[in-house]
Amino acid sequence: MKRLLNFQADRIELVLASHKVPARVTGGTVTPRFVRFQIITPLGVKVKQVAGLAEEIALSLNAPNCRVYRQEGQVQVEVPRPQGRAVALLDLCRRLASQQPQALPPVTAVLGLDQEGAPLLLRLPSPDVAHLLIAGTTGSGKTALARSLVASLALLNPQRSLQLLLIDPKGRGLSPFAGLPHLMAPVVTDAADALAMLHRLLAEMERRDAQARSEPRLVVVIDELADLLLVGGKQMEDALTRLTQRGREAGIHLVVSTQKPTAALMGGLMKSNFPARLVGSVASAEDARIATGLAGSGAERLLGQGDFIVVVKGQMTRLQAAYLDAGELPGLVAQLQQQGAGWNRTALPEAAAETRLLPATGTDGGPSLGQRIVRLWDRR
Repeated sequence: MKRLLNFQADRIELVLASHKVPARVTGGTVTPRFVRFQIITPLGVKVKQVAGLAEEIALSLNAPNCRVYRQEGQVQVEVPRPQGRAVALLDLCRRLASQQPQALPPVTAVLGLDQEGAPLLLRLPSPDVAHLLIAGTTGSGKTALARSLVASLALLNPQRSLQLLLIDPKGRGLSPFAGLPHLMAPVVTDAADALAMLHRLLAEMERRDAQARSEPRLVVVIDELADLLLVGGKQMEDALTRLTQRGREAGIHLVVSTQKPTAALMGGLMKSNFPARLVGSVASAEDARIATGLAGSGAERLLGQGDFIVVVKGQMTRLQAAYLDAGELPGLVAQLQQQGAGWNRTALPEAAAETRLLPATGTDGGPSLGQRIVRLWDRR
């Protein structure tokens, strides 16, 4: 592996030098899906000069594409690995529940591994999160990510502190969770039934507001928002808008997925109430700007199949989403039915953290990916 990394670093420096862009590769990070090389350039060299050579670098490395961006005072060159490795959700949850049970705040979802290889946890009750938007084209892995989010919430939170409402207009993405003990109602597939359930939630929200209550937490997961709004129309949009505006104080959180969260589809008022976003691969730079709310995010160059960008408070973090095979879902639901709660049955302490990056061993039983930061060589 180190020999391959050294070869790739040499090729990157050779391409840049041939275009009169002096640069040195000083190190890199190995992740399940890509290798990120750190580059230092002399004063006066613009980042755009390196970014403009992304296609030439990809060609020299025989890679399908290459992503160049600035991070922490250095230029990063990101190259996909020829054989990417999936991040197993169940292995990741087992390790977190067994090794660090007291470090997990309530209603926290396990998303996967961040760009440094550490587990990335998202706490829904945080003021910086509250509601979550998942966006990406077909093949980006947004439905698989939604399934992993639901599974991790159910595994790591007891039924008495968390209830789920799953709305699946397509009838395929979330339907395998039918029978999950955390469900407050059967999986909803009909738009009329979904609208009725949302109105019940609005009544519950007003009751909780009057009583100053927020427990147990209620998480609404919608697999495809566009289909729901297309059929439900203005009433559906109004109900969802009210829930996003006032739901957090009452302990109600929305997690919705869609291919393109445009203002025409969602409405500007509703869109502004999703401060946290998970964005997978999109078709163009304009789609990336719409999905992330940021210019130059690079989401159009993501690899798909679970390669996401997490956007919270305008800050971006790369994510390889944890994966749960569809064949594992029946056994998982049966196990939770038997236990009646998640693996972590004790009451978990509150924590102030919004997005937690916790150290953990790798999902393959070896050293943690966070520890596998490869110093290519010392070129001083």
